[in-house]
Amino acid sequence: MASINVAGMPRRTASEQGPSTREKLIRAAEEVFAEQGVHGAQLRDVVRLAGQGNPSAVQYHFGSRAGLLDAVMAARQDRTERVLAGLLAADGSPEATAPDTPATARRLLTALVRAEASELGSTRGLRGLRISAQLSHESGVRTGVPHPTLAGTAYWRLIVRLGDCLPALPRPLRLERTDLVLTLVGAALADRAGQYLAGTAPLTDEELFLADLAGTSLAVLTAPAPGPGQDPTT
Repeated sequence: MASINVAGMPRRTASEQGPSTREKLIRAAEEVFAEQGVHGAQLRDVVRLAGQGNPSAVQYHFGSRAGLLDAVMAARQDRTERVLAGLLAADGSPEATAPDTPATARRLLTALVRAEASELGSTRGLRGLRISAQLSHESGVRTGVPHPTLAGTAYWRLIVRLGDCLPALPRPLRLERTDLVLTLVGAALADRAGQYLAGTAPLTDEELFLADLAGTSLAVLTAPAPGPGQDPTT
């Protein structure tokens, strides 16, 4: 219901006024970063697409280019986190209760792939997948310190548990494997998102694609460690 101002005229509520300047900048950044690349995009294009006349709008609302990118990724992470939390709960919370086994890794990877794939259902999500694939190595897996947008999330707990499911591997190799799998999932979904955005028909239907991505990721994650001096070509 609209509120009333002191002159007796109806005043629109915040929801009726449409997106805020901050939200417009985030939406514009999603489009520009997805099309031009995170590192190649021009902030002036973001400001122009958002319909803002002030060239310093990004600095005013986000402090810096990095601050804007963090806001873009936080919005995407919020969407994925809600889906992932529901999938894990429906599967009995394997990230918290299941033993450290390849079977648990399969359950975790399936949930991860399904949660990330939920972004394939909207233009905003497709752009988010294109962006996040460019930042996969910034998750914090290699250092064990999560990126601020991942700290305290079910997503991060799942990532940590994936490594726990590889007790036979040395810790450095576990971390590299986990990071590699996240990169694989992100790149595959970003490529699929690019096909959807371009109107290109994929080779496989979505269910087969996701099942194969989860299975391939599990195979990479759980492959035996190479022996001393083993030739990688054999």
